[in-house]
Amino acid sequence: MADKKERPLWLRRSLFLIDYLISQWFIIGMGVVVALAYKFPNVAKNHGHIRADITIEYVAVAIIFVISGMNIPRAKLIQEAGHWQAHLVTQCISFLITPSIAFGFASAIRVAHNPNISEWILVGMIITGCTPTTVSSNVVMTRTAKGNESLSLIEVSVGNVLGAFISPALAQMFLSKHSGFAFGNPTADMSLTALYRKVMKQLGLSLFVPLFVGQVIQYLFPNQTKWVLTKFKLAKVGSFCLLLLIWSSFSNSFAAGAFEEVSHQSIIMICFLNVGLYLLFTVICFLLARCPFLPKKFHFSRPDTVAICLCGAAKTVALGVPLINAQYYGNADKIGLVSIALVLYQGEQILVAQLLVPVLKKWVETEIQQKKDLEAAQAAAGGAAGDAVDVDSKHDGIALTDVDAQVASEESVEGTSSSQYSSEVESGILNGTAGNEKKHF
Repeated sequence: MADKKERPLWLRRSLFLIDYLISQWFIIGMGVVVALAYKFPNVAKNHGHIRADITIEYVAVAIIFVISGMNIPRAKLIQEAGHWQAHLVTQCISFLITPSIAFGFASAIRVAHNPNISEWILVGMIITGCTPTTVSSNVVMTRTAKGNESLSLIEVSVGNVLGAFISPALAQMFLSKHSGFAFGNPTADMSLTALYRKVMKQLGLSLFVPLFVGQVIQYLFPNQTKWVLTKFKLAKVGSFCLLLLIWSSFSNSFAAGAFEEVSHQSIIMICFLNVGLYLLFTVICFLLARCPFLPKKFHFSRPDTVAICLCGAAKTVALGVPLINAQYYGNADKIGLVSIALVLYQGEQILVAQLLVPVLKKWVETEIQQKKDLEAAQAAAGGAAGDAVDVDSKHDGIALTDVDAQVASEESVEGTSSSQYSSEVESGILNGTAGNEKKHF
């Protein structure tokens, strides 16, 4: 402590700034990969220099889910798997409420017939609402906010597994001919069976198989897996792979000229709308998790509420981008346009969540401190009651001792009197006998 105080003010401020920048490495990395995508779009685009359609969309995504499978403790997995109330609330928010709200906003904007707003941006907004929760950032932020990390891991896994089946169906429903967005329906060029075949192939190789492999590794080598996760900071590796996915997404958008095809008004609109939607989704998650009008089974603890809020409001590019690529396969320009809303939402949700994490952390710590104070008060009350019992016992013991002493004293007196009386009687008898003997003589 003395060394820190002796350091110059400028040095302490510089070290604080460096520590803060290191803690925000993911956000800074997002800025770097977006800049790289803008400057060198052909490097990380599909079929580009590094074949991002294989190295990133399959390999990088597979690494994310292998690490997720290795990181889910089997005991916690079994325990939290039975928390069906949290699963029901989180997944209903993710697959029913958020897609409906996103579709409602997109429809309202479309009927306004603003020529400056691209309709393909609105299609991307609908698909963004249909995707499940994000993979690695949710778990990291839940841990930082003192939330239920194991519940977050389960919700991420369940959401992404369900999303592989539900998200394409939701996209088809919201992009049907009766919705007004039929122009964005990818089945116009292929059958629904072919669409699911492509989606299942891509998601099976990049999600299901890696997740299963991660679980098998953890089951066979639990101690070694835990050591590797901690020693090599594989959670950071998963986040880095997420940055690669964002890099590829922006590269496709820039290479296709998507940002040039849409107006600045469209970009500004979707940026502000994404922030508003994320905050709205978070508030809905919080209200449903802490609603006093629902049964007690659906009234969650503060750590569980944090996990539900961070998982229910988030959307992932890890599943969303492969879904878009599979649905619009062969239409690179459409992939870039539709991906704009998703990749922007991914970045903005992390920025907003980073601001919410300290607030949620303080909220959870307040409850923890209240429980500690209550336990301390109960322990103190129990100790005081025990002391009172001891004091009463001591008083009772003293009183009993006094009574016993008094009884003993009385018995002693009585004993003395009796002995004296017996002595006197014996003495009188002896004296009487002696007198008679004298008279006889």
